[in-house]
Amino acid sequence: MNVGKYVFAQIVQFLPKRYFERLVIKHKDRTAGMAPSYWSHMLVIMFGQLTGCHSLRELTDVTIAHAKRSFHLGFGKVPINRSVLSKANSLRDPEIFEKFAFYIVSVAQAKRITKEFELHGRFYAIDSTTIDLCMSVFRWAKFRSTKSGIKIHTQIDIATEIPVFYRISHANVHDTKSMDWFIYERQACYVFDRGYFDLSRLFAIEQAGAFFIIREKFHPEYEITEGEDMLDGDDNVLRDQTVRFTGKRNSGNYPIPLRRIVFYAPDLGRTFTYYTNNFYLKAKDIALLYRYRWQVELFFKWIKQHLRVKSFWGESENAVRIQIHVAIITYCLIAIIEHDLKLDRPVVEVMRILGNSLLVKDPIQELLASIENNAYDDNNSQMHLDFKYF
Repeated sequence: MNVGKYVFAQIVQFLPKRYFERLVIKHKDRTAGMAPSYWSHMLVIMFGQLTGCHSLRELTDVTIAHAKRSFHLGFGKVPINRSVLSKANSLRDPEIFEKFAFYIVSVAQAKRITKEFELHGRFYAIDSTTIDLCMSVFRWAKFRSTKSGIKIHTQIDIATEIPVFYRISHANVHDTKSMDWFIYERQACYVFDRGYFDLSRLFAIEQAGAFFIIREKFHPEYEITEGEDMLDGDDNVLRDQTVRFTGKRNSGNYPIPLRRIVFYAPDLGRTFTYYTNNFYLKAKDIALLYRYRWQVELFFKWIKQHLRVKSFWGESENAVRIQIHVAIITYCLIAIIEHDLKLDRPVVEVMRILGNSLLVKDPIQELLASIENNAYDDNNSQMHLDFKYF
């Protein structure tokens, strides 16, 4: 029963605490006995990310202001002050948070794999985002003469909207190099942005028995072996061709035929060209899958908004990595809640509503009741606002 429990406490109930505690015991970290506990440490950071705190000071000011609620929120009997949290961020090994993040990822993936998707198969979107850091503070992340930064490389399951793999690197690591880090499943399809256009690595995906879809980065030389005619169907597919690269380097890197699709996006008023080794899906479905890459962009947008990257809650590499791992945990936890409570809402939308309701005691399901059930009758309202979310 959730009667009388804060929304944040209700959220925390969905976390596998025993598994987390076993990780801490197994890790044998020297800071395990210091306050706050690893568990409380993680919960405080989650609280700050859900509420959108801009700095460590703001986060601890909020938790101290709600000191009488500290125990019930899971932070411990004594509220965590700024110096204690800063020390924990600096000294603690982020490996425990990383392992727990990947476990939560696997749980969320397993739960949401049953979610209906309009295409049959396993589809993943791969992309990265760079987070700029102040070089005078984050010298360990320097990648240019006047700039510091890190990069998050992510693989998201398109059907479940869950990041099934991610890795944090320095910002100077090129996207094509990160293609070597992913394990490609046979018969699965991977959707890449054009920044990943590396034919030798794409051919390695072909040899692994997997499929890829990638947007054209430049205009490589090729010969058309099939599909020279312009198409005039109503699906906005202009060309669906089988081609073979003719340039010496490109033909050596990708020596077999592949598919070239030209698609017109009427809402954007422009054309897009895709290459793929998938000859089974319809051309319009190839274009549709590329559009689903937007889920990665939404995920990165949330990460950047809620990490408050211009003022990370710590200057050390440990602090930055811990904050990113906990952000992944938070995102996947909300995805699990959305599934278990059958809310039928986008994960980001659920997160936005819960993040503004952490200190109320209404059951989560009541907060996220269907809009239709709570909407006023237009005829009885003085004013009607039709908000659209993009």
